Amino acid sequence: MTVHFNPRQAGVRDPFSAYMTDPVSLEIVRQVATEMGWPHERLHEGGLRSAAQGLAITPSPSILFVDLSDAAQPLTDIDALAEVCEPGTIVVACGPINDVGFYRALVGSGIHDYLPKPFDADDLRGALTEAQNALAAARGAETQVARPHLSVAIMGVRGGVGATTVATSIAWLLGQSTSRSTALLDLDIHFGTGALTLDLEPGRGLTDAIENPGRIDGLFLERAMVRANQTLSVLSAEAPMSQPLPPDATAFFQLQEELRQSFDATVVDLPRQMMVQHPSLLRDVNVAVVVTELGLAATRDTIRMLAWLKANAPRVTALVAVNRMVAGGQPGEIGRKDFEASIERPIDLVLPLDQKLSVQAAKLGKPLVEVAKGSKLGQALNDLTARVVSASGEEGAVAAAKVSLLGRLNELKTLLPKKAK
Repeated sequence: MTVHFNPRQAGVRDPFSAYMTDPVSLEIVRQVATEMGWPHERLHEGGLRSAAQGLAITPSPSILFVDLSDAAQPLTDIDALAEVCEPGTIVVACGPINDVGFYRALVGSGIHDYLPKPFDADDLRGALTEAQNALAAARGAETQVARPHLSVAIMGVRGGVGATTVATSIAWLLGQSTSRSTALLDLDIHFGTGALTLDLEPGRGLTDAIENPGRIDGLFLERAMVRANQTLSVLSAEAPMSQPLPPDATAFFQLQEELRQSFDATVVDLPRQMMVQHPSLLRDVNVAVVVTELGLAATRDTIRMLAWLKANAPRVTALVAVNRMVAGGQPGEIGRKDFEASIERPIDLVLPLDQKLSVQAAKLGKPLVEVAKGSKLGQALNDLTARVVSASGEEGAVAAAKVSLLGRLNELKTLLPKKAK
């Protein structure tokens, strides 16, 4: 079970509730609750099963204390609680098992803390005080950030230009460098590699959402998304090739809305066919990054995609990123000046080719930008992310864009011909 505090979804709720299997523990809970000024109406007899039944019909409290003594298999049975516990509740558990491995497994599943029985009032008081501190810290962080949701679409003009590589790197950076809780939504339902790039199993979350749009809510996202790290979660799929795309975009619209409510930023890896079939997917997008290369077909498709964006999503800020460009160019490439003349606008950023780092990132299952730290390629990806934030019109983007000067110098170096030996 994963229970994380999300103030955007947390309304007015009881401060504390407890479900205890024995009268001695219940009396200790009543004593500590009195000290903390909490009412006794939500102190119940019964353990994990009673908690799951009770929370199925009543709102979840801010802090829940639950006894696992009646669970035959606590790590498995706790899933029943996850089904009914609303996002935003901090859960503290107790039980007869006193084992470090068991404790770590519970904490890894989303439980905030665990007290082996028997416990005394001091043990419980300390655990609940820490839970209160965590609750206050989460609320304080939300108040401090108080910034609008940032939505970014990454679109490759051709297959193989590296749009997913760019998408995973930007999503990772938005979480790590700007402290945003970020969702990566890979809408290539059949052949997407967003999860694969990060060495994750995609799960069935996105497939289930497509099949049952009515199920999509905050709790569904809690269970469906795969966590890459503390700030980045991924929703991807490997749908059977026999399963066609849905005729309408109801599920995708609902997903985007729930992601806006649950995360600070959303990065959508948007395939060309999805963009054409469902243009309204870009309705709430702030910035679209068009990933291209300096080839004849890519030039043609860049022109078409920019024209499409202008006609169908005029409020979206479009950035053009040329990926895998090397000094001196490659056979069959179009020169930068000719490319910019053809698309009638300048290139926003060039990502230099670094085959060694790309292979290393693939082997490690990490975002390219994480592996490429300190390199020209890593700096270019940082600079692209800074421009995305800046283009969204947010205050404070200037600080993030300070890296752009060095990025432009590195970009310029990639365009200069090598000196003859």
